[in-house]
Amino acid sequence: MTDISKAGTYKLGDRTVKRLGYGAMQLAGPGVFGPPKDRDAALAVLREAIASGVDHIDTSDFYGPHVTNQIIREALHPYPANLTIVTKISARRDDKGAWLPAMSPKELTQAVHDNLRNLGLDVIEVVNLRSMHGIHGPAEGSLEPQLNTLAELQRQGLVRHIGLSNVTRAQIAQGRGIADIVCVQNQYNIAHREDDALIDELAADGIAYVPFFPLGGFSPLQSDTLANVAQKLGATPMQVALAWLLRRAPNILLIPGTSSVDHLRENLAAAELDLPANAIAVLNGIAGEASRAV
Repeated sequence: MTDISKAGTYKLGDRTVKRLGYGAMQLAGPGVFGPPKDRDAALAVLREAIASGVDHIDTSDFYGPHVTNQIIREALHPYPANLTIVTKISARRDDKGAWLPAMSPKELTQAVHDNLRNLGLDVIEVVNLRSMHGIHGPAEGSLEPQLNTLAELQRQGLVRHIGLSNVTRAQIAQGRGIADIVCVQNQYNIAHREDDALIDELAADGIAYVPFFPLGGFSPLQSDTLANVAQKLGATPMQVALAWLLRRAPNILLIPGTSSVDHLRENLAAAELDLPANAIAVLNGIAGEASRAV
């Protein structure tokens, strides 16, 4: 079995987690909406993740909605003492599966209670406030009312730590003025590197950075350079992309998602993949290729 501890650990709130975790988004149906095609397979993936040493699962009650959290509870509750479950709030789904903002104090409060109920928890270790000022990418706009609501839920003992998602540098600064921000979750991968400077700034302050879409998301990474490096290393392109992220900065925590046990094992094997310096130098040029192709 793969030893994911080789990827190292990093702090997340007042816990220390292995840097290779699991993102539960793909446990829902197509488009992250409705039930999975194979519920037993979804349960098996979660149980295999824990058996493989994963101690950090990222989820949200708007995946499904409710479906993913309910599957996590069925598969893993009562939870291992070392398991850190992180969720996110501030969006909702309509009856066709569209992603809509849900950022009012009432909606955020309800979202925390929904997560608690569906996960079977009394307190959530980390809740990420996802900015919906920009639905498909960060956009400026105050998050003060939303963060004040989340900070109040923290004071009530329902939320242990607060993170931010889909945010700009200004929103992070605003958030840190209201609460202790333990992690930032933005889009980032080997080809999408707008947050390069931000990652290093957060690392200097001991704040975890959790890239979503580490493998490209709904449009998987496509790069001849990546494929060529992977072939030379006897690995898959996705394993190389994950290994590159692990080498990129010590504060990066990975949450690749899958609904397949075989794919899960493939992702976790990236922890043991050694990237030589010449391969890293070649891989670092992929972001430039992507920008020139646009």
